[in-house]
Amino acid sequence: MKTPVFVVFLTGLAFQLSAQEGTVAIQQDPKIDQLVKLYTEVNSKAEFYQIQVGFGTYQRAQDLKDQVDIDFPGWYSKIEFESPTYRVRLGKFRTKLEAERKYLEVRKKYPDAMLLKPEADSK
Repeated sequence: MKTPVFVVFLTGLAFQLSAQEGTVAIQQDPKIDQLVKLYTEVNSKAEFYQIQVGFGTYQRAQDLKDQVDIDFPGWYSKIEFESPTYRVRLGKFRTKLEAERKYLEVRKKYPDAMLLKPEADSK
């Protein structure tokens, strides 16, 4: 007798339950959008140290980039075309010290890697 009463009681409670509904309004200072835009502009113009891992045809560069992405996950990598070859570059390092430390790490896997200075720094 206790079980049917308990089941009826739970069923009654289940019909009374309802999900909470509401809206969330986020209020933020309009200057935040300006700061994000400014930050993006500054970083797009900033010069970085990079590590060139290798170069060759587009297919070789693509294969090398895929391997680099596996070996160094989370690092920025890209393929750049500089006539007549495609070059695989790794990282965006702001300081020479940081770049040199990462360069030593990369050289263990890719002995032919080269550390590239920022354009503004090499002039």
